[in-house]
Formats: sequence, C-alpha cells, structure tokens
Amino acid sequence: MTKGLKVDPKQNSLELLDMKAMKILVFFLLFCLSSDPILSSPGRYEAIFNFGDSLSDTGNFLRSGALAFPVIGKLPYGETFFRHATGRCSDGRLIVDFIAEAFGLPHLPPYLAVAKGPHVRTGVNFAVAGATALDSSFFYAKKIGPLMWTNDSLSVQLRWFKNLKSSLCTTKQQCDEYFNRSLFLVGEIGGNDYNYPSFVGASIKQLHALVPLVVGAITRAVGMLIEEGAVNLVVPGNLPVGCSAVYLTLFHSPDKSAYDPGTGCLKAYNVFAKYHNNYLKQELQNLREQYPHARIMYADYYGAALPIYHTPKHYGFYGGTLRACCGGGGPFNFNNSARCGHTGSTACRDPSAFANWDGIHLTESAYHHIAKRLIYGGFTSPPLRP
Repeated sequence: MTKGLKVDPKQNSLELLDMKAMKILVFFLLFCLSSDPILSSPGRYEAIFNFGDSLSDTGNFLRSGALAFPVIGKLPYGETFFRHATGRCSDGRLIVDFIAEAFGLPHLPPYLAVAKGPHVRTGVNFAVAGATALDSSFFYAKKIGPLMWTNDSLSVQLRWFKNLKSSLCTTKQQCDEYFNRSLFLVGEIGGNDYNYPSFVGASIKQLHALVPLVVGAITRAVGMLIEEGAVNLVVPGNLPVGCSAVYLTLFHSPDKSAYDPGTGCLKAYNVFAKYHNNYLKQELQNLREQYPHARIMYADYYGAALPIYHTPKHYGFYGGTLRACCGGGGPFNFNNSARCGHTGSTACRDPSAFANWDGIHLTESAYHHIAKRLIYGGFTSPPLRP
C-alpha cells in the first residue's frame, strides 16, 4: 500500500464486492457467447409453414408410405437430438428446426400427421424427402420416374396447404391477419430436379436447360402463396452440391483440376449450383416488383455453407466435411449398396465432428452453423430478422 494513502476499509470492501460482481457478469457473458445457442426471439412470427424436400422434411415421407428410403425411420437417424428416428434425413435437427427455435416456436409437425386434426396454429411442414419442384409427370415422361423417391412434388404440397387453410382461418380478413404474422419457407427445393437426371448420366449442360423450368416452378409457388395471403417468404438457393459425398463418389475424376484446391469439392457442380441460385435471385426480384407489399427473402444456403468447407476445423469438424459420418465405406464413406442405415454401414461416434451425415444430407451440427448465418449472419436478403 502506498505510504500516506488512507483507505476506508468499508469503501475498500465495497469496491472488492463490485469487482467480484463485475467478474461474475463478465463470466456469464462469456459463457453465453461460448455456448453458441440460437437465441429465441418470440413474437416476431406466430406460425411457420414450410415446403421442400429432404433438407427440411420432418416426417411426411415416412407417413406417405413411400418405401424408397425407409431407413430414415430408424436409428442412427435422429440419434443426436431426438434420440430416436423422426423421419428427418439427419442425425438431429434441420435448418427449419433451428429457425422455429429462433422465433420461440415448436418444431413443425409434418402435414400428414395433422391433416385430419388436431389443428396446429403454430405452423405445419409440407416438405417431403425426395420431392421435386417440377411435377413427377415431367420425370416419368423422361423415363426417370422409377428413380424418384416420391410423387409429392411442390404442387402437391401446395394443394395440401390449400386443404389445410380452411382449418386455419375462414374469412379473408382473418386469413390476412394470421398469414401476416406467419413465415413461409419455400424450399430448399429443386435440388432433386437435378439429382435424378444427374444420377442417370445427364451432363451439366443438360442440367442448365432445366434451370428455367425448375426456378419457374418455385417462383410460381411463391406467387401462389402470396395470392393466398402470405407476406413474409423465405426462398433458399441450393447448397454447394459439389461438396456432397454422393457427387464426389459418383463423379470422381482423375483430373486434379476438376477439384477446388481449397475445399476438395467438384468445381463444375458448385458452379452449376451458383448458376441456379443466380437465376433464382433474378426471378425473385421480378416477383418483388410484381408483389411490392410482400417481403420476399432469398436465403443464401450456398454462401452460408461454404466457410465450413474452407476451414472445417474452425467449426469443430475434425472428422472432415466431405466424408460422410454414416456410410458403407469408400473414399467419402458413401457406398450406394450400403448406404447409412443399411447392412454393411456404420455411423461415426461423434456426428458433430462431421459436416456430412449420410453422403447426401448434412449433420445437425452443419445445419446449425448454416442456420445461424441465415438468421443472424447476413445470408438472408432482405434480413430474416429486420
């Protein structure tokens, strides 16, 4: 203590208490930041309605009776969060689940579980694994139909919504008020429209020819929902499919220049995904001009996911981003004769260390990182949280 300086013992003890309280506060703030939650913001939306494919299906595919991919109805699917299979094509929660949590809403029940009641006021999920933006008849005409997991395309999902609408509201004013406080997620969808032809040998040039048709189906769906009363709509683009284990396995190339040296992803398929996304963004801008009262948000799944592939360890993916957690072997642990859940496949011990779950879909951990960027990180335009 400095000579000649008088200190009031009571004051000193109070200062020590203040310092202790400050340390506790700092520790608490650091804990909150490091625990990495998606903080909820209840009240912004009262309901969420979701349309899409396996990236957001919470159980419709299983309930539809489709048999193409029944393994999603048993473990290890659902092992991480739910501790049992729910019909989600992942080890746990999906992007749509994290968005619901962020707005203080429960996870969306699949439409086929509530179609005949009880009526749910907080939202419904119409997405079906394997669904396409184009009607299934398009693919049957191209002789691709037998490959399809489901015929419940986007137009079928829209019919389901119309069927359910009468149980949600009766008058136009009532519907307008309810849907004004609702969030509509239209996708991701369209990926399967490209997957099915790709898997039977379609070239990227042939896929380019599909883009106007696929995007047209998506934007028509958005317009129809706006006509039905939707005001707040999120329309996602495609993920970087060139980083998917199934694409890396099926379209393996001995040419090193085919791969992005920074990520190991197939460049040509990622370029194609960006082409689809840019086309979609242009068409959404046209919709904004047609419906100026609606808030049409583009969700950049591609941009939100890409950092995971550039710096996987920064996000805790020590098992990697390109190799599947659950599969039957091979360079990327994807084997079409022993897919995740089938005989001959095994699941990794810690799915959170992997970005890819089963070669086609991502892990809960990867979806969590993407969802945070969509909700808080500026990858939704205009912002999801204004």
